[in-house]
Amino acid sequence: MDYRSAGVDIDAATKALGKVREHARSTYQPGTLSDIGSFGGLFRLDTDKYRRPVLVASTDGVGTKLKLAFATGRHDSVGYDLVAHCVNDILVQGARPLFFLDYLAMGKLEGEIAAEVVSGMAEACREFKLSLLGGETAEMPGFYQAGEYDVAGTIIGVVDEERIIDGRTAAPGDRLWALGSWGLHTNGYSLARKIFFEKEGLSPESVVSELGASVADVLLARHRCYLPELEAHLDGGRIHALAHITGGGLTDNIPRVLPDGTGVRIDLGALRPLPVFRYLMEKGDVAPAEMLRTFNMGVGMVVIAKEDLEIEDAWLIGEVIEGEGVAYEGSL
Repeated sequence: MDYRSAGVDIDAATKALGKVREHARSTYQPGTLSDIGSFGGLFRLDTDKYRRPVLVASTDGVGTKLKLAFATGRHDSVGYDLVAHCVNDILVQGARPLFFLDYLAMGKLEGEIAAEVVSGMAEACREFKLSLLGGETAEMPGFYQAGEYDVAGTIIGVVDEERIIDGRTAAPGDRLWALGSWGLHTNGYSLARKIFFEKEGLSPESVVSELGASVADVLLARHRCYLPELEAHLDGGRIHALAHITGGGLTDNIPRVLPDGTGVRIDLGALRPLPVFRYLMEKGDVAPAEMLRTFNMGVGMVVIAKEDLEIEDAWLIGEVIEGEGVAYEGSL
């Protein structure tokens, strides 16, 4: 017996990963010192840019949104989503991204699928100026169903210690501005799939008139990255806190960035839910409180500041108050 007869073909995997290497190389930024295939990725930090540089790290995945990729054969979107999500998670602390590492695992390595997933990652890395420095592509026979895989990523960024955004300066009277999402981000898909596919009996190719698009197009809408809109405002000290609205929605994510003794009041009438959220709430008979804790409801990032920063496309949705948690006013 040999490894190939057990389901792992090392030679085939090496050949299949040629395109992955090309995609990764297209992202290299100044400071990248190693190539794909090294045991570890090397990156030189330009310390001249920072007085006291602090590295910021985060790891995440894209959850059951992968089921849509499997069903449609569209894999680049989830690769893009993964990078965008991770950039946002370190952005809320004022960090700019440096490099990214991915983990992609399949039952049997399918080179075209792997290349498509990584092409989405590479696109996002080029757009947001970080290097896809390396990662792991694992072939695990018997562990995943044919055509299925899992993908996760780790991002490393940097922020000057004196410019860390940690919410400690947030205070009653500060206001909340919203930046819109393009869709569900990467959260709430288990409920969304249940409503679309089980309750409504639709398929990914079904066109929904209320949404003006197919189910696949709506659910595979990309996870928006907010770095382009916020980068120019990170260093001035005017942003008191940032909240990336992912799992837990507005209800759970905003309190994570506030100091003890403070909460927020949000005007539900000021929200701008995308049509998909109205559809899910009505077709699934989902209570408003459940919607607000499961989905982003059209708000992908919340900026907390004392004054209007005049960020493009941002709009006012509430304010910081004394107390705890999130108080909602009005109705969806």
